Amino acid sequence: MGRSQAPAALLIIDMVNLLDFPDAGRMAPSAVAAARRIKALREGFHARDWPVVFANDNFARWRSDFRELVALAANSEGAPREIAGLLAPDSRDYFILKPKHSAFLATPLPVLLAKLGVRRLLLSGMALESCVLATATDANAREFEVAIVRDAVAGLPGLRQSALKALSGSGAARLVASHDALAWAEAD
Repeated sequence: MGRSQAPAALLIIDMVNLLDFPDAGRMAPSAVAAARRIKALREGFHARDWPVVFANDNFARWRSDFRELVALAANSEGAPREIAGLLAPDSRDYFILKPKHSAFLATPLPVLLAKLGVRRLLLSGMALESCVLATATDANAREFEVAIVRDAVAGLPGLRQSALKALSGSGAARLVASHDALAWAEAD
């Protein structure tokens, strides 16, 4: 992999998205806001040469790859295009496709993180109440230190607070603000 061990990896969950699911219109504004904060976090990780991993649903497009999904979002309209423009992956980024909610379920993510020497994960993306929650729980079960960047996650308005409470109350993840995220990642 050619990189020294990083203190943390930034996981960007399901942000390459056509937003063509039920209730996507309700989630779109928070997804765009999250993308803006994720962009800044990603720049901080890139500046430190720390890993950034896109963990994306393939949306049942079993014959497509990640670059195709990015192109589909970039060539769509509205929020999907705006998000793809803000977060367009580059050669420094890693990516995995996931078939279900958790970025750990049936993916090479555990192997990638082991190769990178990462034991601390900073989670961002959508949807907070499903894919981010499932990934955080699975990461915790695998004994990673996990933090959710609370202002860099999107979710359905009525479910956001209960998902954040479940995560912090269970001990599966800490909640950090984007302006504190890099400090959390570097802490001993």
